[in-house]
Amino acid sequence: MAPEYYDFGPYKIHHSSVFYTNDLCFAFVNLRPAVPAKRVADLTAEEIADLWMIAQKVGRQLESYHKASSLTFCIQDGPQAGQTVPHVHIHILPRRNGDYENNDDIYEDINEKEKELKEKLEVDKERKERSLEEMALEADEYRKTFII
Repeated sequence: MAPEYYDFGPYKIHHSSVFYTNDLCFAFVNLRPAVPAKRVADLTAEEIADLWMIAQKVGRQLESYHKASSLTFCIQDGPQAGQTVPHVHIHILPRRNGDYENNDDIYEDINEKEKELKEKLEVDKERKERSLEEMALEADEYRKTFII
């Protein structure tokens, strides 16, 4: 039986936002459009292997669902790398041809959003916080692509 909330660093993720779980990891939709350790160095070899196997599986499904042609996997490991949630996690971003004029500009966008989050730890004005219902609907759609 799934818990009502999953721990994500200091944050609680409602189970309706989670679309994939196993014994070591869980995948969930983002509040603003996973292994309990602070840094990659804190993970066991089994946790690292599981994290990347799940990232591959989730990435494959997200790429197909969003009709994307590529994926960007991003880990910010430690505060100087832009990590604002003290918890190992991978951002998986479906990509399409031409979504950025300069492909590496995505990292600037990621860094900028992480800086904003770190500075105020609240949702910025351009990106509105989604409701639990909106996130649950998205997670339901993703969940349909997985055999759990």
